[in-house]
Amino acid sequence: MAQQVQQNLVEKAFMADPAPLGLAGFAFTTFLLSFANAGILPASTAQVVMPLAMAYGGTCQFIAGAYEMRKGNTFGFTAFSSYGAFWWFYALLVLLSSVGIISPPASAIGTALILYGFFTLYMWIPVTTVNLSLNLTFLFLWLAFFILGAGALTGSAAITHIGGYVGFLTAFFAAYTSFAIVTNSVVGAGTIPTGPGLKWKRSA
Repeated sequence: MAQQVQQNLVEKAFMADPAPLGLAGFAFTTFLLSFANAGILPASTAQVVMPLAMAYGGTCQFIAGAYEMRKGNTFGFTAFSSYGAFWWFYALLVLLSSVGIISPPASAIGTALILYGFFTLYMWIPVTTVNLSLNLTFLFLWLAFFILGAGALTGSAAITHIGGYVGFLTAFFAAYTSFAIVTNSVVGAGTIPTGPGLKWKRSA
């Protein structure tokens, strides 16, 4: 038993960090979709977002989530797997709608976005203790989900545009965190700062 535990520790020590891959896949897919949500690019941009969501936003996050599970990182496993699933949900929604197989009501889409907002909200609470850049990523993400959900429920293009701009902030901090982890792993710890996490007081 002790030998198996030691072997697992050695394997983890030589395992690359999957987080920057998952964060990059999330960030750059979110960037592209946010251009459409903000009204900077036309709605037809979704045709380009869809394959990117499948390949990078979805599949790469599933890969990152699987390796986070292998490392014993419950948060990373839950986050990357869930947002990978979101991108596959989005891609399938666009694909099936475009060929007329489904015709989802805006109220259902808005509700789905708000539900993901609640999920992100409770994921944000523990991640505030990790570092500032990841804190801001999840903060702006749950705000973006709620705003985009409200835009879908009300049919307001203006609210959706606001959600798109909040999405840019989300994507920026996700990309920055990915960049920091990769650079620090190559150049040296602390080269790119990610900021301190919050310290929670625990009762004895």
